[in-house]
Amino acid sequence: MQKHTHLPLAGVRVIDFGQQIAGPAVAMVLADLGATVIHIDPPQGPQWKSPANAILNRNKSCLRLDLKSAEGLTQAHNLIDSADILIESFRPGVIQKLGIDFQLLCSQRPELICLSMPGFASNDQLRRDWKATEAVVAGTSGAFTDMGFNRTLMGLNPCYSPLPLGSSYAVCLAASALVLALFAREKKGHGDIIEVPVIAAMMEGLSYNSYVVDGLPQRYKTMREHEITRRRENNIPFDLSYDDLQEYLDPFYRSYDCADGRKFYCVCPSHRTHAKRCLQVLGLYEELVAQGLPEISDLHLPTSQWDGETSIGVYPLPKKWADIIAKKMKWVFLSKTSDQWGLIFGEGHIPGAPHRTTQEWVNSEHCKSAGLIVAVNDPEYGLMKQPGPVAWLEESAHLMLSPSPRKDVNFEEALQQLQKVKLAEKITRPAVTGSASEEKSGWLDGIRILDLSNVIAGPHSSAFLARFGAQIIKLQSVVPSYDPLIGTLFAFQSDMGKRSGLLDINKPEGREAFERLVRSVDLVIINAPERQMIPLGLDHDTLQAIHPGVLFCRLDCFGGPSVGPKTNYIGYDDIIQANSGIMSRFGGQETPEEHAHLGTLDVNCGFAGGLSMAVALYHRLKTGMTSRARTSLSAVTNLAQLPFCFDYVGLPPFNEPSGRAAMGAHALSQFYKTWDAWIFIDAGKSELEILEKKVPGLQGITVTGDIQTFLTVAFQQASTQEWVKRFIEADIAAAQPLSIEDLRTQYSRQTDGKVGTELGSFAFSIYPDHPSGHCLTQIDHYAIRPQRASIRAVTATERHGHSTRAILKTVAYTDDQIDTMIDSKVASLGWSTEHLPSDQGYALTVTAEKASSVEQLYPELLNIEEFEAEHHH
Repeated sequence: MQKHTHLPLAGVRVIDFGQQIAGPAVAMVLADLGATVIHIDPPQGPQWKSPANAILNRNKSCLRLDLKSAEGLTQAHNLIDSADILIESFRPGVIQKLGIDFQLLCSQRPELICLSMPGFASNDQLRRDWKATEAVVAGTSGAFTDMGFNRTLMGLNPCYSPLPLGSSYAVCLAASALVLALFAREKKGHGDIIEVPVIAAMMEGLSYNSYVVDGLPQRYKTMREHEITRRRENNIPFDLSYDDLQEYLDPFYRSYDCADGRKFYCVCPSHRTHAKRCLQVLGLYEELVAQGLPEISDLHLPTSQWDGETSIGVYPLPKKWADIIAKKMKWVFLSKTSDQWGLIFGEGHIPGAPHRTTQEWVNSEHCKSAGLIVAVNDPEYGLMKQPGPVAWLEESAHLMLSPSPRKDVNFEEALQQLQKVKLAEKITRPAVTGSASEEKSGWLDGIRILDLSNVIAGPHSSAFLARFGAQIIKLQSVVPSYDPLIGTLFAFQSDMGKRSGLLDINKPEGREAFERLVRSVDLVIINAPERQMIPLGLDHDTLQAIHPGVLFCRLDCFGGPSVGPKTNYIGYDDIIQANSGIMSRFGGQETPEEHAHLGTLDVNCGFAGGLSMAVALYHRLKTGMTSRARTSLSAVTNLAQLPFCFDYVGLPPFNEPSGRAAMGAHALSQFYKTWDAWIFIDAGKSELEILEKKVPGLQGITVTGDIQTFLTVAFQQASTQEWVKRFIEADIAAAQPLSIEDLRTQYSRQTDGKVGTELGSFAFSIYPDHPSGHCLTQIDHYAIRPQRASIRAVTATERHGHSTRAILKTVAYTDDQIDTMIDSKVASLGWSTEHLPSDQGYALTVTAEKASSVEQLYPELLNIEEFEAEHHH
């Protein structure tokens, strides 16, 4: 594989007007990838005072301009004249009022690409002008109320988390949109004006928390869910302690105490091979089999047809077996230290990791070696450990390991830098033709992707691209690696917009079909460690021999731009949460707890995978060079923890709120009870005088010695709705915490073939005729809102194998050949007689599929090779 000498966005020129996290972080991602970025602050400096600004502004030239002065505005426009991309993250209309009108600028220079990142959508008439801080967005989106089964059983609602998840999701979405707009511009010449509301990005990020399957079979409900139902039905208080809660967790999905007094997080549910390996290294497998632990041959059958009550590799286990297995596992984990278990699990290809703090993660040998943490000699803080890149191309990753520190420049220096890059540019895009009224097209129309991934992050990355017009073939084994919870229920979200085929690529006939498919696509994607690439035939040389020029994307768990000791360890979202400090912050260091949101990191890793694929596509179109695109769960965990994910000599201890008792950052930024509900206020000490003068009911707050007690009493005097109204009128950030259920109730509509971008900050679609046979409600794919390009409403997830026949026909197989492949179990038209396997089962009516028997449609399960069973993060 040939190394590149330039980064893929070299020559792209960006003006970054962003403040806080979201806007500057998007520009940081572009700068990391080689773009020339000028960051503009107001005369008084950045709005957010944090050492993290050193991260956000690395690889940038930083300039202070007063846009409210004639001179400052003129200078800004002079800089804009030499730019390709403009970024701003103010409330809707603010940048225009400051004299920078994106519509006017793009009418004068149609090749310009502009990005706005407001907190709430510009077409949200209720909230568009609210002061949308990170906490207000989180509170409004359900992120502080839908905090998971643990918090429900503990009776904790609402709860506060300091993770800037809204900005984290918005950064990967918006950076992807900009690179895709560059890709489209390279083909047609036109730029675009794009809006990515942080609230919409947050809702897409929480997509696995928000979708509802009516009539969900009991087999998918955990011990915690059953206990929640029992307590509600019997009016029992929700008051479980942390220790009590552990007994409601699956033994393959929980923390264990180790010999060093620290905890180890084991995450092996839903995969037969992982759970078996786990029990084997613990010395428990033979003992449990002898005790009667069953192993069901086909987990995708209705449970009524199983030949046992449960099975290894199924999630959730019934309480009887969960208790038996957990009791034995507890004793064994006490025999070694958490580090020893980390090595045993990692080298044994078993998902699990020791709990660690963020500071331990930042200073770990793996992060240093793998380029997940890089050293930057900042002018203010000295040698500083900072997060590495979010996404990269393997061929140029070495160029991203030594970022330049932020540099203060004056206007003349900034202008000279932009003009120097502009003069060196070789324009390869066509001249602008056509008008803004021409028929809209998708940024990825005509692009074909072969998706070999599974679980959440990998499939989500390709599903993310479907909205832009990409055609996606989802290819899986004829034998499922995961149980139906992971393999099917999660796929309702992650496999939307795809055609599903089942093929055994380990057999010669299946391999030939696979290679034909590779030759028919632009890009192949998988989530797996590097060690599996050669056995799977997905290494660079093999792929290029099959289809010269085909692009490749790989997502994994611990990977970085270079190699570290854990590079080939496998894992899931929860494992990086444990190892990187998210769980220690969320639950407290002594009682760590998985962050409440399903797919907290997975979904954003999917968005980052989409970003890396967009970069590879743009780079190939611009230069003709072939690339292997990369990201990992470890890379995006650093983005999710950006305010705390750094270190330098003299850094004082972080005092961010953590644990279950956290209700906010400080007295002016936290939850309070009103006379009828809760409110979150997010103000600073500099706003005390505004609170005193402009908010009725808060007179005297500037002289009180105890602000928290003052506010606790004051808030009891009016309703939440009244208090929110008062704060909004005074331009103080505040919100009523809303649940996702509330949002679904208010903002759901029957699917209408539209993507929901015209509906404001929230848009859910109801699929009454979902292919699964259940009614499904899901968040729309609506966070990215270009004016020129088309965003498409993608189709609901089809049954596994539904399109096997159609997919094979596209690569010149005849009906007779396909029948032979199905008969010989090289291909299959389904894993089960049901889309979502149930408790009792039902007959499936076969239509439009050529098969003479059920056996032909659903062949018996086959043994699969070891590496095939390991297709995961």
